[in-house]
Order: sequence, then structure tokens, then C-alpha cells
Amino acid sequence: MTAVAARQTEVATEKKGIDRGVMAVFAGLMLGSLVASLNMTLVAPALPTIVAELGGIADYSWIPISAMLASTIVVPVAGKLSDIYGRKPLYMTGIVVFAVGSALSGVAPNFWFLVFARFVQGAGMGFIMPLSQAIIGDIISPRERGKYQGMMGASFGVASIIGPAAGGYITQNFSWRWLFFINIPFAILTLLVVALYMHVPNERRKHAIDVWGSITLSSGITCALLATVWGGGQYPWNSWQIIGLYSAAAILLATFVWVETRAPEPVLPLRLWKSSIFTFSNIAGMGVAMAMFGAIFFLPVFVQGVIGNSVTNSGAILVPMLVAMIVTSIGSGQLISRTGRYKIPLLVGLIFMGAGFYMLSTFDIHTTNQTAIEAMILIGLGLGVSMQTYTLVVQNSVSRQDMAVATSATQLSRSIGAAIGLAILGTILTQGMASSMAKYLPAAALKQFQAAGASTTGAVFDPTQLARLPAAIAAGIRHGLADAIHPVFTAGLPIIAVAFIATLLIKEVPLRQTAHVAAGRAQPGD
Repeated sequence: MTAVAARQTEVATEKKGIDRGVMAVFAGLMLGSLVASLNMTLVAPALPTIVAELGGIADYSWIPISAMLASTIVVPVAGKLSDIYGRKPLYMTGIVVFAVGSALSGVAPNFWFLVFARFVQGAGMGFIMPLSQAIIGDIISPRERGKYQGMMGASFGVASIIGPAAGGYITQNFSWRWLFFINIPFAILTLLVVALYMHVPNERRKHAIDVWGSITLSSGITCALLATVWGGGQYPWNSWQIIGLYSAAAILLATFVWVETRAPEPVLPLRLWKSSIFTFSNIAGMGVAMAMFGAIFFLPVFVQGVIGNSVTNSGAILVPMLVAMIVTSIGSGQLISRTGRYKIPLLVGLIFMGAGFYMLSTFDIHTTNQTAIEAMILIGLGLGVSMQTYTLVVQNSVSRQDMAVATSATQLSRSIGAAIGLAILGTILTQGMASSMAKYLPAAALKQFQAAGASTTGAVFDPTQLARLPAAIAAGIRHGLADAIHPVFTAGLPIIAVAFIATLLIKEVPLRQTAHVAAGRAQPGD
């Protein structure tokens, strides 16, 4: 009996040590995720101030797009490198790169230098975000992982709530440059926590870097995203620039597929796509990202330009959605961990999102703030369930060897969905404005806008310009925007329908109850 009791004490002590190790690792991941997520939301309210000081009002969207583009390029490469060199060194590299990008952004002397600096920041986020998920996948069993990934999703929601308010306060009382400088002490704190307490085993092995796979994939994605962002705006869709970029993307991505079939260690193993779970999860995740960023980006435009709220209030309209997202992110994570079932929560979440977008598609000039809030709550309820769960589904279906690249592929699909979704929906709005304005504004007013070098769309996005317009003209712009944004919201419905069908086709398999490795013990080379 004494021997049995001693063994039980030994096992309990060992389990307690592992639990402490998991929490120490998770603390570092939460810090990194919070810094990266907060950065995305801090900058949004300061964009008009930044472009007013540095110039570049016509290209202001490149400030968020450059970071998204860099993150999209880096994600698959980061996953493969972490498989070879270990999660911890690559995670710390991402934090350092992010801090360097923050410092460069803070001292930016002109607009395009800031775009470059944001690109560097995005590259850092391209390491931090997917490796956070991969490390969780390593040290926590799929059955327990839901609640941890729910908390990671909640950290994004918290950052989304705090970010706009904090960004506005810092910009108004200090300088927009401090939006970037403030990242540096947090990055240093995260580095210290990770260096001291994150112990994740790294299996040393011979390796071969898939250089050509990385180059062709990154170049192909870049060409495709540039064509999507520029098409219909900077250049006509049938221009040689857009056709050339899409053609180059097709050639580069076809070359990538050819390279991957011959690479000894491919950066993105094509065999993963043979799994229907992997394929349908990525399709659904891409659709959710398109819908999410479509709501976050375009609903404030409607609230500000049609309902007539101030810029501050138009950002605050997102808060109910984000609060709902936090609640369901944590709640669904706990539910999935307790039951081991994830498919029904995903489908219910997508139904909520679909109901929210259906409400958005009915918005017109008479829509009130209360109706907008109700729609955003429905969308938030769905997003909280789905944001992290598709990553869990993919991780549960792959081996330890493929954990990071599979996780990175999921993050890559989400990034591509967000970028393409914003580009396509933005084009729908811009082209819709051109025709809808003609119905509500006299020809002389339209010519006056063109002569001043400002579009009517620009007036909606620039509050100071809109406030200076005559009441009749401002009313015409509001009606025109209501008409133009209607197909933007309607486009969200088929996107969510595709995500729903893809989720239906996912084969639900039991969640494993064992982790790939144990956290909390320092390893050689860790």
C-alpha cells in the first residue's frame, strides 16, 4: 500500500509539473498572440491621421494590406522551418522581426516607408500566429485543446475591443507613432517569458530546405493578391497589368506544384490535400475569414456613411460582435473539450453567421443602430465558434511530423481568404458607388467631385470632407452608399453557404486525448 501511495504521489507530482509547464508555455503564447492581434486593431482609427501627416490618401489601404500580404507569404515557410529547427527559436524570431517592424513604423518619414515597415511587421506576425497554434497542438491533446484555443480566440476578441479605443486615445493625446513604439516593451516581455519558461521539445534531424518551393509559392501568392487588390481600382480587370499578374501567378503556382512533387521535404506537402478533413476544413476556414473581415471592414462604413454615426461610434458598433465572439469562443472551446464533438457547434455557428449576414443584406437608408447591433451579435456568435475550431479539426487529423505545416496551411487559407475577400468586396463597393451616385447626385455635382480630384467614395471615408458638403449632396451620397453596399453584404451569403457545405462534408473523428509531447521540461537545444 505504501508503494502504491508513493507511486500515486509521484504521478501526481509529475502531472502537476506538466500542468505548470503547459501554463508557462501558454502564457508566452497568449502574450505573443495578444501583441500581434492588438497591433492589427490599434492602427485602424489612426489611419486618417497617419495619411494626413505622411500623404498617400489614395493608397491608404496599403497600410493594412502590406502587413496581411507579408503574413500570407511567410506563414507556410514559418511552419516548415519550425518543423526543422524547432518551434521556440522560430517563435522568438517572429517576435524580434515584429519588434523591428514596429520600430521602423514608428520612425517612418513617409508613406511608402511606413508601408514597407508594416510589411516587416506582417512578416513577424506570419511567424507568431501559426506557431502559436502549432505549439498548442504539440503540447495539448486535441480533447483538451478546444478550451485553450478558445482562450486564444478570446484574446483576439479582447484585442479587437481594446484596440480601437486605445488607438484613438493614443493618437489624440500623444502621436500615432506611439501606436508602434508601444509594441516594443511588450515584445521584450514576451521574449523574456518565452526564453525562460517555454520548454518545447525539438527533435534534431537531418533536413533539406525547400528553397524553390518557398520562392514559387511566395511569388505566386504575391502576384495573385496584388492582381486582386489592384483589379477594378488601380487598373481595369482586363488591363495587361492584371492579366499579366494573374498569368504569372498561375505559372508560378503550377511550378510550385511541380517542385513539391519532387522536393525531399516540401514546404507544403501536397499529400495533405488528399485528406478530405484537411481540404474541407481549409475551404470552410477561408470562407469564414472572408465573411469576418467583410463585416469588420464594411459595417463601420455603412454605419458612418448611411446611418450618420461619428467615426468613433462607427468603430464602437463592432463591440457587441466582438463581445459575442469572446463568449462563444470560450464557451464552445469548453463544450468541445467536454464532449469531444466539434461538427455540430461549427454548423450552428455558421447558421448564426448566415442569419447575421441575411440581416445585413436587408439594410437600407432607414436602418437603425439597434438593427445593426443585432446583426453584429449574430455574426459574432458564429465567429467565436468557428475561428479556432477549424485549426483544431486539422491538427487532430495529422501526425506530429506534419503539425506545423498543416497548421500553417490553415492560417495561410485564412489569410488568403481575408485578403481576397477584402479586395473583391471592396471592388464591388467601388464599382457600385460609380453607378449608384449617378442616380442620386446631379451631374454638375459629380463633375465637381472629379474636378476636385476626389471621388464620392472618398467623401464617405473622409469625415471632414463629408461634413463640408451641402446637405442635399450629403443625403445623395448616403442613398448612393446604401445602394452600393447592399451587394457587398449580399455576397457574404453564398460565401457562408460554401463554408457550411464544406463543414457538412468534414468527417468527424474522435479527438485524441494524448499530446504529441510533454511541456515544461527543458530539452537539449531548447
